[in-house]
Amino acid sequence: MALSDRAAEQQPDDSPRQGGTEIAELSQRGYQLLKENLLSEAEDCFRRILEYEETNNYALVGLGDAARKRRDYRGAVTYYEKCLEHHPDNNYALFGLADCFKSLKYFHRAIKVWERYLQHDDQNVTVLTRVADAYRKVRDFQNSRDLYLRVLEMQKDNAYALIGLGHLHYDFKEYAGALHYWGRMHELHGDSVDIRVLTSMGNCHRKMKTFTEGVPYFEKALGRQPTNFYALFGLADCHRGMGNPERSLEYWNRILERDPSNKVILTRAGDAYRCMEQLELAERYYTKALNIEFDEYAILGLALINKARGNMRQAAESLSGLLRSDSGNPRLYLELAECHLKLGERREALLVLQQLETIGVKGRTITAFYERLKQQL
Repeated sequence: MALSDRAAEQQPDDSPRQGGTEIAELSQRGYQLLKENLLSEAEDCFRRILEYEETNNYALVGLGDAARKRRDYRGAVTYYEKCLEHHPDNNYALFGLADCFKSLKYFHRAIKVWERYLQHDDQNVTVLTRVADAYRKVRDFQNSRDLYLRVLEMQKDNAYALIGLGHLHYDFKEYAGALHYWGRMHELHGDSVDIRVLTSMGNCHRKMKTFTEGVPYFEKALGRQPTNFYALFGLADCHRGMGNPERSLEYWNRILERDPSNKVILTRAGDAYRCMEQLELAERYYTKALNIEFDEYAILGLALINKARGNMRQAAESLSGLLRSDSGNPRLYLELAECHLKLGERREALLVLQQLETIGVKGRTITAFYERLKQQL
């Protein structure tokens, strides 16, 4: 229930303490207009109340609610704070103020205000989930989880808590945990569940590299919304991970039909064509991406095309340039070392692999390559 609706329920039939019957009537009329989204008319009512009583809590909260509905959060904050100066325990002003801080992304300030609210009403599920959301935004896993779980103790299968717990675990890369909570939403609502739950579950499987298990969720989402970007991207990426470049390309190109200047998707499509050994098409897509904006993956793709064509010097130059801006990418070192090896530059290849060790990257493939090069010197 919206704050203004709840506040409207609080309006007295008569209000001698607030300045008499006229104030009560203006207050009731103002909140009714708020519910009907007639904001200017509602504000007129509340301002008339302030002519009688400049610190009237109903009028100040009403003006805050009207400003909040207009998304004028800073203006709303002024009214709520003025109300709280004179009525520090007004729950509606506390709720509205916290909600404005959340919308302004002042999450720490929102948490402090909501905690004040909970001192008066610690059973309010709506507020508890909002505080949990705010803790999640500031990456406080423990407090966020505790509050979501508290909500579930009060209301089993509360949708906001289940979805929030899913996002919380996903944000902290605990994908199995995220799947557990989003999976419960799927159990409760079946395939009619919010489409974002389906794509989120698919994304968990993408992150866990269980691509075949992620595909059905993206397909269900796409069946309901054929142009859904996240479903198309998820299916393309799953098929890429499963080694099916032809299928991935189908979905990359469906995205490009609607967004032909998406450089990320252009490079992914270029990768698919390169994996299919259609180098001219791959080159075209990488070049399109670079014409939009610099993209290191497009540069890498073109370097790999040069490498496949035997243009090792050009490939090495491109890879060396990338290493200057992305020295933590192990693949660049391996590709560059191979280029030097193909050029007969074993000592240079060995030096490149030695640089890998200096950034702390190790592995069987790297060690074997390194030992083989040392033996050839």
